[in-house]
Amino acid sequence: MDRESADAVSRMPRSLRELGIGFRLDAQSGVPLYRQIVQTVERSLSAGRLKAGDKLPTIRALAIALKINPNTIAKAYTELELRGLVKTQVGSGTYISDIRLEEDAESERTRRWIEGLCLELLKEAQAVGIGKDELISVLKELRVS
Repeated sequence: MDRESADAVSRMPRSLRELGIGFRLDAQSGVPLYRQIVQTVERSLSAGRLKAGDKLPTIRALAIALKINPNTIAKAYTELELRGLVKTQVGSGTYISDIRLEEDAESERTRRWIEGLCLELLKEAQAVGIGKDELISVLKELRVS
């Protein structure tokens, strides 16, 4: 973990650190920051790190931790609420909703998560001179033990 990532984790609201949720935002990826936040919450739900009733940090706390505009966090939370993944209780906070996720939606989130991982891997490989075809070849040869 580089120093900037370590600093971001130390600024992360305690509730997120305890849940094991880390927001890794990449301003250079071309994916809007609010969308990256939404995807992080979706992946955390799919992986079981977030469960119904878990409280998300306040907009202000997360904006400070991530060093981004609070409006960006608000937009992400609004989208999560529109999708039915969170519920906001005025004066109390934003919580993961207890609505069961449909299998199709869950598999779509998982697919997007895997695509994101693959895109990161491809970028890293290309940065060291490994092309897409060579990377695919290496992946095909891998065996999980």
